Amino acid sequence: MIVTKSKGLARFYHATRYSIKGIRAAYASEPAFRYEVWIATPMIPLAFLVAETGLQLGVLISALLMVLMMELLNTAIEAIVDRAGTEFHQLAGLAKDLGSATVFLSLLITAAVWGGVIWDNFFR
Repeated sequence: MIVTKSKGLARFYHATRYSIKGIRAAYASEPAFRYEVWIATPMIPLAFLVAETGLQLGVLISALLMVLMMELLNTAIEAIVDRAGTEFHQLAGLAKDLGSATVFLSLLITAAVWGGVIWDNFFR
């Protein structure tokens, strides 16, 4: 059976629906993702007050969105590992730890970006 994919605007529409479905699923099932959304929600408007240039604004908001993106990837890794089996396996543990480390590093990057912009704009 040959499956044909949508093209043009229909493809964009369906891809957007799948993306929203994934975000909703993560929000419903992953406490860490919810917490990060709750933190990003007031920080995005705050970025408009902190930033002095369009570039700073873009970097501040991008850093916040990167954390959410990494949490979604970590959740996907965990889902795949859990689907593969419930018994302990060293590689499964490694995959989960690496996904968690990715989120942690994205949080450090976000702190560095926000700290640098705040330093430049308010203390320099």
